[in-house]
Amino acid sequence: MGGWISPRIEPGHCLVVLLLLLLAGCGNEEQGEASLVEYQRALAQALDRSEPARGAPDNIGSLPERDERLHEITETREGMLAVYALRECRITSLVAARNNQLGRVAPPSQQWIYELELWRRLHACWHSDVPGSLSDADRVRLERLTRTKTEQLPKVSWNSLFGSEEWVRSFSRASSPLAPGDTRGIEAQFEALSWVHQATLNQFNPTWSPESSTLENHLKSLRSRPLTAELLRALLLAEQRLGEATELLADSLAADGTCRRLSATPDELHRRLTAMPAFDWLERLEALATRWLTTLDRLFESHLAPPAAVAAYRERWLSLDNPVAPLPALRRARGEHRRHWRALIESCP
Repeated sequence: MGGWISPRIEPGHCLVVLLLLLLAGCGNEEQGEASLVEYQRALAQALDRSEPARGAPDNIGSLPERDERLHEITETREGMLAVYALRECRITSLVAARNNQLGRVAPPSQQWIYELELWRRLHACWHSDVPGSLSDADRVRLERLTRTKTEQLPKVSWNSLFGSEEWVRSFSRASSPLAPGDTRGIEAQFEALSWVHQATLNQFNPTWSPESSTLENHLKSLRSRPLTAELLRALLLAEQRLGEATELLADSLAADGTCRRLSATPDELHRRLTAMPAFDWLERLEALATRWLTTLDRLFESHLAPPAAVAAYRERWLSLDNPVAPLPALRRARGEHRRHWRALIESCP
């Protein structure tokens, strides 16, 4: 008799399968916390103290709403006859494409490509022989359009990035802390930010020619994972767990008979415990976060000043030196932890 036959599974095998599924469900995102908790446990045991109560770290702040992130740009209105009068500037088809149905709903990145090309054609036209052949009214119109688009281009450049789905996704609060071994697409994201940075610096350089396909590929890289949020959440988690471990050291230093309760000499304990995976992860996390936030900082600096809400978000969450921002806070927590270890070593000769 034909048919599909299901294999018989022993009860014990069911338990093994269930455990494997549960472990798989934990995901790599828990590896960083697991190594830090493992260090806490080893430290508590070495100090003959109870494990610390572990609090949940805060989530990162919400990115400002769209209207708070973007610069206001007044729409430029010119009749088609007026645009046609400037046909020698080769802007007629460009304006028509921008004003059709597809052009009006183009994503921010494509709007930047359009505005960049429009500015370049107007700039080249204004610095050619064309103005001399125009009527006074058309020459004034060309000068006004060129000046307006020159003033607007940095705002368009900003809005194209900070209004994009890719940028918003990078700061998603619905994300997990970065896992120690998860390097998927990270280098591609650095390349993307580097390209966007160069594009910003060169937008007024007529000899620099960005390809739309190149821009889209870099945006695809940024879209692949919310790296900024993952790094910030990993920093917050690491600071929380390391601070709890520091409290263990502080409590031991304040208690009587601490040196007698140690399972080994402080020097030996320090060498053994700081060789655990948690410390390698802290080192790599700080290095990667420093590199990423420095790259973001350069990108910010290449743009015009941000709206107030974005400036406040940047100072609170992305700063390299604000003490309450995640990266400086982790650096401070690591320094505090080292100082408490030194104090323990010095107090138990």
